[in-house]
Amino acid sequence: MGAFLDKPRTEKHNTHDEGNGVRYGLSSMQGWRVEMEDAHTAVLGLPAPGMTDWSFFAVYDGHAGSRVANYCSKHLLEHIMSASLGTQGSQAGSDSSTSDPPALVLPTVETMKSGIRTGFLRIDEHMRSFSDLRNGMDRSGSTAVGILMSPDHFFFVNCGDSRAVLYRNSHVCFSTLDHKPCNPRERERIQNAGGSVMIQRVNGSLAVSRALGDYDYKCVDGKGPTEQLVSPEPEVFEMVRAPEQDQFVVLACDGIWDVMSNEELCEFVKSRLEVSDDLEKVCNEVVDTCLHKGSRDNMSVVLVCFPNAPKVSEEAVRKDAELNKYLESRVEEMLSRPGEEGFPDLVAVMRNLSTDIGMPLLPPGGGLASKRSVIEAVYNRLNPYREEDGSGAELEYHW
Repeated sequence: MGAFLDKPRTEKHNTHDEGNGVRYGLSSMQGWRVEMEDAHTAVLGLPAPGMTDWSFFAVYDGHAGSRVANYCSKHLLEHIMSASLGTQGSQAGSDSSTSDPPALVLPTVETMKSGIRTGFLRIDEHMRSFSDLRNGMDRSGSTAVGILMSPDHFFFVNCGDSRAVLYRNSHVCFSTLDHKPCNPRERERIQNAGGSVMIQRVNGSLAVSRALGDYDYKCVDGKGPTEQLVSPEPEVFEMVRAPEQDQFVVLACDGIWDVMSNEELCEFVKSRLEVSDDLEKVCNEVVDTCLHKGSRDNMSVVLVCFPNAPKVSEEAVRKDAELNKYLESRVEEMLSRPGEEGFPDLVAVMRNLSTDIGMPLLPPGGGLASKRSVIEAVYNRLNPYREEDGSGAELEYHW
């Protein structure tokens, strides 16, 4: 079920870019886990004729190791493109009576959806041939959630319990569905393959019912790849883009969703975009806030913003600065007058602030946890007894 560190690793991996009418940023953090098993993909412009205005983003949440997640982050798109363009290519070149080059034929919506599904099945079968995965030396697996974007359509793709949400017209318009063993459809497949669902896990062990890799759960004789205990088949959801309404898409692993709902995360992202147009910074605030809300898992988030995304507002910037100043003054006040029990620890400071009815409005979805870094900075500056190790004990993340 995973091992944990004595204190979280909070160093982050970041990147950002823009093109094809979108901007994106991402952040990933190891957190409390002993190993970083997440991976991601971000491609602006697909490597195929006529598809340079398409883009692809994905998050992979590995478990029992990072092998499968890392391989998929580098090669899943290749398999999807090969499956999606292969049929079109053969159709375009089927007329051998002419020497002219075949006309460029882009995938139809249905061809693309079929190609995505086939790409998942192909990469899963391909990885099964790797010696370390075949002989059981490596038992890793990975979820995968992504979005493939054409100029006119979104293709949301999900296999496992990572999740994608679309924020459109100032509300959550769409969310992928988590593949959990207790879902009736997933449970039925697991039981038909001779397995069981115990403590909401496949055979009492694996917490997801669909994933790439995990070959220990894909060896039931007489069953096809999509009928095994764990299926590599993704669900694919196609949506027509609405340029005047589409604002942003968030892709994240369950280390994020464990502590934030779809609405909470989107409202928090919206509030941060009104304060900063630095997408890496916004993503960093997401993972920090989830850590302080109690997430124990690796955390990865990709934020894709469209032209209609929330813009920086002078009023929002002013209010955020006022909130920070208020928090700083309250911490200074608490530390300037130690009580009978002496100098308050950070947990006590956070608890006191959480009951402060005079506090300005906190960021929606993030709450006080989203301001912990501000509070901790003042606390560490003024606390004469603080330890040099400023990471904090586990208790401090659960005030």
